[in-house]
Amino acid sequence: MKIIKISMLALALGLMSFSAIVPVKVIASKIETTASTITWKAETIDVGQIPQGTPKAIVYEFKNTGKTAVVITNVQGSCGCTATDYTKEPILPGKTAKVTATYNAANKGAFTKTVTVTTSAETTPKILTLKGTVI
Repeated sequence: MKIIKISMLALALGLMSFSAIVPVKVIASKIETTASTITWKAETIDVGQIPQGTPKAIVYEFKNTGKTAVVITNVQGSCGCTATDYTKEPILPGKTAKVTATYNAANKGAFTKTVTVTTSAETTPKILTLKGTVI
């Protein structure tokens, strides 16, 4: 009976140590594949002073520095006052593309808004920032 218990304990410990090794290999391979293949010209743009009620277009440019085409899958402004547009076709390696955020200021004063960009190249969306003062 003791031999059976010791054998089962040894088997359980062996399985536990094996399962601990597998996730480490998975994590290591994910780290290698999440390196950015997009280089942004600017992630934050200060537009300075803009007039109230006049839409202001802000253009963010990036270059595909990877080896495969990149597709922008979603672009979302942080509020209804920021409309977005972006390059719809795949961006080939070495080529540039743009994301445009058009801010329509309703209230006077300083502002900071964000635009979230999701692409096929990165697992985490990129947060772009626009700021300025409405006069």
